[in-house]
Amino acid sequence: MAIQSNKKSILFLCTGNSCRSQIAEGYAKFYLKDYHISSGGTNPEFVNPYAIKVMQNLNIDISYHKSKKVSLNDFNKFDLIITLCGDAKDNCPIIGTSKHIHWDIEDPARYEAPDHELIKKYSKIRDIIINRIKLLKLDLDNQIINEV
Repeated sequence: MAIQSNKKSILFLCTGNSCRSQIAEGYAKFYLKDYHISSGGTNPEFVNPYAIKVMQNLNIDISYHKSKKVSLNDFNKFDLIITLCGDAKDNCPIIGTSKHIHWDIEDPARYEAPDHELIKKYSKIRDIIINRIKLLKLDLDNQIINEV
């Protein structure tokens, strides 16, 4: 994973890089334009079609996203790493605490229900992620102000 930018970089990390981290990447690219945004996984899978669908409901297209493998060597390339599942947090002990935030967010892919209920569940998780990103932006903006 190469990062070539003067912007600070943020990695959203999950095990599969198929749902939560993809939603986070899609929204963060829309909302955090002053940052280089990436997502990755320790064991990548295909991007979840429900994640694509609930982001399309906000006119954010992640249908072209691909799951990306992140190795331990990649972590030093990022200014901030946000894990969105306990498995990624627990299996990546090399992540420094000063540049790591953990968001313990439920995995909607483990939920089994009819299609309309799945859309509700994925939408709820999407909204939780969006709210966390909005709060993150406030924190990042405050850090910039305090550095001046």
